Order: sequence, then C-alpha cells, then structure tokens
Amino acid sequence: MSDRIANAQLRGKVMSADEAAQFIDNGDKVGMSGFTGAAYPKAIPTAIAKRAKEAQAKGDSYQVDIFTGASTAPDCDGVMAEAGAIRYRMPYQSDPIMRNAINAGEMKYQDIHLSHSGQYVEHGFFGPLNVAVVEATRITEEGHIIPSSGVGNNVDYLDAAEKIIIEVNEWQSLDLEGMADIYRIQHLPNRTPIPIINSGDRIGKTYIDIDISKVVAIVETNAPDRNAPFKPIDDVSKQIAGYFLDFLEGEVKGGRLTYDNYIMQSGVGNVPNAVMAGLLDSKFEKIEAYTEVIQDGMVDLIDAGKMAVASATSFSLSPEYAEKMNAEAKRYREYIITRPLQVSNHPEVIRRVGLISSNGMIEADIYGNINSTHVAGQRIMNGIGGSGDFTRNARISTFISPADAKGGDISAIVPFASHIDHTEHDAMVVITEYGVADLRGLAPRDRVAKMISIAHPDYRPLLEEYVERANKSKFHQTPHDLDTALAFHQRFLATGSMKA
Repeated sequence: MSDRIANAQLRGKVMSADEAAQFIDNGDKVGMSGFTGAAYPKAIPTAIAKRAKEAQAKGDSYQVDIFTGASTAPDCDGVMAEAGAIRYRMPYQSDPIMRNAINAGEMKYQDIHLSHSGQYVEHGFFGPLNVAVVEATRITEEGHIIPSSGVGNNVDYLDAAEKIIIEVNEWQSLDLEGMADIYRIQHLPNRTPIPIINSGDRIGKTYIDIDISKVVAIVETNAPDRNAPFKPIDDVSKQIAGYFLDFLEGEVKGGRLTYDNYIMQSGVGNVPNAVMAGLLDSKFEKIEAYTEVIQDGMVDLIDAGKMAVASATSFSLSPEYAEKMNAEAKRYREYIITRPLQVSNHPEVIRRVGLISSNGMIEADIYGNINSTHVAGQRIMNGIGGSGDFTRNARISTFISPADAKGGDISAIVPFASHIDHTEHDAMVVITEYGVADLRGLAPRDRVAKMISIAHPDYRPLLEEYVERANKSKFHQTPHDLDTALAFHQRFLATGSMKA
C-alpha cells in the first residue's frame, strides 16, 4: 500500500480504523464519501458503530450526524443504523435498517435535493462540519486525493471539514485515475457559469487538492464496493422499456429528436436497465448520458459502440460489472467522466445540454403530480435523490413505473398523490406497462383520461368513479372530491389493499 500513499507526511498518519474513529466525537457532524453503493468508506463506519455500542453499554451517549452524497451500503449506513450511532442523516438513503429506524422515529432524516446538499454545507446551514471521511484510490506526492469509484459531495466536505480522515482502498483500480473531472463552483457572490457545453467536456482536474494540515488519519483498506446485483429483467420491465422506446421514436417522427442526438439521464433500477438493453437494438447511435450514476446498461452501450460518453458523479454497478470496471478502468475512462455532485446535478448544465430525464416513482395522481418518496404519504422509502434536479430542468421529463405493486394491492395511479415530490408543472410524460401518458400541452382535466389509461385495469373503474364524483365539485380547473381523494390510501392502511 505504500505506493498508494505517496505523500511522506500523510504516510506517517496511517493507523487502524478504531484509532481513527477516536477523532470523531459524540455529536460531531461527519461528511462521508459514498454514492449509490460506490466509493463509501469501508472501515470507519464499523468503527463508529463499535464506539456507539461501547458507549451504550456504559450508559453513555454516542451519536453523530452523517452527511453523504446519496445512499451507501450495508457496511456503512446499515452498520451505523443498527448500532443506533446516527442522530441525523442527509441527503438520501436506501438501507432497510436505516429506513426502519427513520420510520420508527429513532433517527432524524432530511430528504434534500442532491444538488443542494453540498451547497447547504458550504453555506454553514448545519453549523460547522467537524470531520470528513473520504475514500481514495491513492494519495499523490503532493497530498492530492485521487477519487475512487465516485465523487459525490467529497469536494464540499473536504473543503468544509475541520478534520479529514482518508481511507485508501487497495481494491479500487489505480486506472481510475484520470476518470474524475474535479471542478469547484465558486463561492457566492463570485460565481461564473459552469463551462460545460457538451456532456463530455472536461473542465477541471483529475484530483482533489486538500489542506493536508487538516488530515488527522489515514486508514488502509482492501474491500469492494457493495452494490446489490440487479434482478433479471422481467416481462413488465420489458413492456415499460418498449413503451419508452416507442416514445423516443415518436419524438424523432415529431422532429424533436434525432437518432444521433439522444442525451439521457436515468434513475437506478431494473426498468432503467431494461430501457438501456432496448437501446442496444435501437436506431439510436452516439448516445450520451449526463446523469448521476453509471449503470450496467451504460457499460453495455459503451461496449457496443452505441454510447459516446457518460458523465455522472458515481457508479451504481452490479458486483459483476464493478469487477469488470476495475479490470478495464483504463479503457472505460476514455468514455466515462465522474464529476462533483454539484456539477453532475447542476440545473444550469442540465438545462443547457437538453437531456431527456427518466426516473422512477411510487405513485402519480390523475393530474400528473408525482410521489417518489413516501408510501401512503407517511412511510419514507428512500428519498427524492436527484430526480428533482433533473425533472425540473430536463428538456423532456419522464417517469416510469409498473402500474401496481405488492401483488396488485397498491396502484401506482391514484386520485390524489399522498405526497408530492414533483408537481404537475414538472412531470411531462408518465409510462407504465400499459402505455404512455404524454401530458405536454394539456390542461389538468385533459390529462385525466391519459393517466387512467395507463393504470392497471383493476383500478380503472375506481379511478373513473372518483373522477365522476370530483366533476360534481364547484370548481373545474383541477376537480377533486376532498372527502374521498385519499380513499385509495385509507383502504390500503385499513385493509392492506387499495382495492375496494
């Protein structure tokens, strides 16, 4: 590992994770690397959990506030949540243990637009950031950090932190060096436009320069990123992907898109990977991605010569593809750029490149309002992530989802969304396995029939009954029957099913 820590001053600060964790005090605010199961610290979270359990055994308190880029992994979010070591968490999570703790009121969680999260820290909205814990592929002679499999909010946390702990992970390929494009957005009031015109533009450095006097510990690790494998693509995902590709073809026929000018943003999951699998056999060429994460499907598109460039902030790869990326990082860095989260999700750049966004949802209502975070308006699933950044600023925004869930007990199309993350003003197109609801250019009442047409057939009569009642109201811009607007959700909470 000595050749991965080339700076002599920092090499002298190598210690165990347990020793390094002693620099993190009860009540500290800790910024950690990590974004969708990639580039998170592998050892310090377990050491924090250990400290929390030891304190609890003595009747003492030990909890910290954790800020990341997005979700991490069971050996980061999961171990700390299980130990009760986290008081507050932001900006996004997906760990089941953590989710249960949040919904039980045992942990405070703030769901924040990802593009805002680093800026909140920079502006001191949370108070001082005490410690930054960041994974690196290596440390240069100058003391610069070479990012591992993601960048996320690392720059913001390293700049703001009073103390820095670096985990140098030998598992991460040295050939990742050169993939990152580190650009710092200027502090207010001296900001200038981000000089990205095309998805593949490189505007920064390949390393993160830091104040090495703030580094208190270096921890050596050799552990893989822990992304779960994607499920096999099922028939429903294929049907949704088919409709999404039909929609793209319609844009080409309408003169709004060409086969060699498709710039995509994609959320994470099985359906997005099904879409990318469909693109392999499509007429689209020279595809670009300006997005948050690099997924398996994008790697396949690169390999097939269909994707020219993919710009993101991190990887979200299955274990098989993570190993493939490590083995062939030297080749993939010719096509892939990883950027700070404030750049990858920046509204200015998203609007400029003219991408088509595609994200998942929990439910949509008959007027096109989207709930992407809460089941029945109360139970958090994961968070808004970057879907708001891309939906509001995309040239075309789309949401894709199966029409039902839980064996048919939950409808993804409801009369009134129980929680609204993306308003009818931002959502343009909604797609399920039953078709495409293109809401562009439609007044609210004109969207209703399109939304019902993509609902599961079992729920269409219930939705039509609701619309009949709602249309009896006094006002007709966005008719609702407030007495029964949430009846789907009330039935679900009472009986376990939205069906009457």
